[in-house]
This record gives sequence, structure tokens and C-alpha cells, in this order.
Amino acid sequence: MANIIGEKPDLSGPGPDVMAVDTLEGCTVVNLSDESLGEIQDIMIDVRSGHVAYAVLSFGGVLGIGNKLFAIPWDALTLDAERRCFVLDIARERLEHSPGFDKSHWPSMPGPGWTQTERR
Repeated sequence: MANIIGEKPDLSGPGPDVMAVDTLEGCTVVNLSDESLGEIQDIMIDVRSGHVAYAVLSFGGVLGIGNKLFAIPWDALTLDAERRCFVLDIARERLEHSPGFDKSHWPSMPGPGWTQTERR
């Protein structure tokens, strides 16, 4: 369910520990310096395990045009329920200079240990 531009996503429900995926899609993502990194476009589920595989961060572009997508390990994101956003410990410049992927070329499920890689 798409959010109206500028509208804060509805994080109500049984959360913040249990929430419907559609309430998290569209949430803003900021870094530790409070710089906007984009928003959560999708949340991908590992069907075999039933766990969240990764979140898809939409970065840059205008209204979805020219944006890059990044597969972000779920445990790399911290929900800030009070500010209604996610926090990701990564420099904005790193995303600017990383290739990401586009919606025509989704990444396959990353291998074990990908969440341990350097994020800065």
C-alpha cells in the first residue's frame, strides 16, 4: 500500500515488535547523521525459512525515476518507532558511489555471512 508523499506511515497495530509488512513499506530510512537515504520499497521474505531475507532500499531519483535499489540485511535496520523511520548505519556517499540494482535485475538470495560485511 503506497503512502501519500509526506505522509507518515501507520505503524499502529501490535508493534513495534510485530507489524504488517505493508505498514513498513514506504518508511523513510535515515543514517546516523540523520541524512535521508530513501525509503523501504519492499520487504523480501525467505519463503523456506519464513524470515525476512532483506529490505529493498530505494535511494535517489525522483518519484522512482533514476533511483537505485539496494538489498539491505534486515538486521542492519533499526526501527525508530517514535520518529516513524528506520535508521541504517551507512554513509550516504557509500550509496551514491555503489551500483545497487534496478527493478529488472533483482539480486538472488545472498550467501551466508553477508550481514557481517563492512557497511561504512
